[in-house]
Amino acid sequence: MDNVLQKPQRYQLSIFFMILLVTLANYGISLGFSLKPYMIFLLLFIFFHLSSFYFQRLQSFEVAMLLFYFTYCYSGVFALHPDSSLRILLGITLYLTCYFIMKSILSYSNISVVEKGIANTGIFFNTASLILYVLGIRSTDFQFEGERVTVFGVLLDRSYPRLIGLLEDPNFFVFYNTLFFAYYLCHPNSWKNRVGLLLCIAANLLTFSRGGIVALVIMFFVYLLLNKPLKQIKIAVGTILSLCLLIYVVTVQLKFGLLEIINSRFEDFSNDGGSGRFELWDRAWTFFSDNMIFGIGAFNFSDYNFFYHNDTLTVHNTFLDILSESGLVGITFYLIFIYLVFIQLCKFNVHRVRQYLFLTYIGFVLQMMFLSVIINDMFFMYIAILSTFLNSIQQEKERRIIRLRNNPYSNIRKQIS
Repeated sequence: MDNVLQKPQRYQLSIFFMILLVTLANYGISLGFSLKPYMIFLLLFIFFHLSSFYFQRLQSFEVAMLLFYFTYCYSGVFALHPDSSLRILLGITLYLTCYFIMKSILSYSNISVVEKGIANTGIFFNTASLILYVLGIRSTDFQFEGERVTVFGVLLDRSYPRLIGLLEDPNFFVFYNTLFFAYYLCHPNSWKNRVGLLLCIAANLLTFSRGGIVALVIMFFVYLLLNKPLKQIKIAVGTILSLCLLIYVVTVQLKFGLLEIINSRFEDFSNDGGSGRFELWDRAWTFFSDNMIFGIGAFNFSDYNFFYHNDTLTVHNTFLDILSESGLVGITFYLIFIYLVFIQLCKFNVHRVRQYLFLTYIGFVLQMMFLSVIINDMFFMYIAILSTFLNSIQQEKERRIIRLRNNPYSNIRKQIS
């Protein structure tokens, strides 16, 4: 078995392109489902490098994840709309295939190469998204009237100019940006990462995503709690000054009422029921109440929602989505999966040695309360990175134990000296 720590340069460019293409998920080919750029890249990669495919041992949370997807897809057997369940089954199969290819590529490199790819991709993703947003704003001539109208990187949503950048939904933009935000926040020692953090903050604020912004604020405070007091003060002061500079440029120089729009968005929360989420959550609970064991069937909420309420909106809550569609059986395995990820993060001290992975987990789970992400490209990539990192730690521990067993006296002399 090859040591991931001994191959730091292999597939370096491939890893960068893989991470980059994940952020271009909006530019897929529609085949009844979306065949996304990174999927095409991974399938082509494994076609030409099949002999180098390496199946890493599964972490406990990956076993729980696979059991969840099995039970979730199995719930489709009882669905009134089996075509929808079949479509999500094919989608999950494709996602999991790409997931294992992704893990194989990552297994041939070390974490520093992956982090370099994250740092570079984050700057490209946010810069390109901000450029598209500016182009969209200029195209509208600062007239923000419209409902779900897309102009370049802008979504006009109830007269709010919300940034979508390279994606198609402002809330999912924050979700995709969570990994980059956490990485830059945890690595503030270079100008490149400081610029990346500023770009992340600017792009996230311009989405005007209430749930996303709250999740990032909580991540920031968790980060402060994990670090030394002096470092906390420096980070807090630096972040506040950067925000003040950003707000000054946007509001004074560009004459764009950023603070007023953000304030208005949060004031609307009590009036719009979280953009209609409370009503959707109530519907999901009702569907679950009628089908408590296996739910209404995988990917059937939209069909039920259309039949009973004449709209095709999703639940906008991952946990209620799973509960309504796969019942108590599905949600049990999913909660075990989420719990085991947290346990592994703590067991391997990830909150100390790779804080950005821990913070990303916190951000993802918080945003799952406002988004339906039963399958998601960025989430799968995060789990693949985390699993590969934990595998490398476990392999190194095993090698140390073997060396100690084979040459115990040599190790004792080294410790004494």
